[in-house]
Amino acid sequence: MVMPHNVLERSLNKRVNLLLKDSRVLDGKLVSFDENMNMVLEETEETAPDQSKRRLGTVVLRGNNVVTISFKN
Repeated sequence: MVMPHNVLERSLNKRVNLLLKDSRVLDGKLVSFDENMNMVLEETEETAPDQSKRRLGTVVLRGNNVVTISFKN
């Protein structure tokens, strides 16, 4: 079984998509995370439920707000 921390560690400095509890989607480069799966993303873009987009830059995200994580190549 693959542990989430191992997957996140292999994904450092790569692009990820995060679906949040409030239905927003964040797309950014994963630069750091901790044991609680809190994450730091750079070059982040937010897509709201109405499909509007905005650039956020660097984001510190609490891990318990994340529903799913998908990885981009």
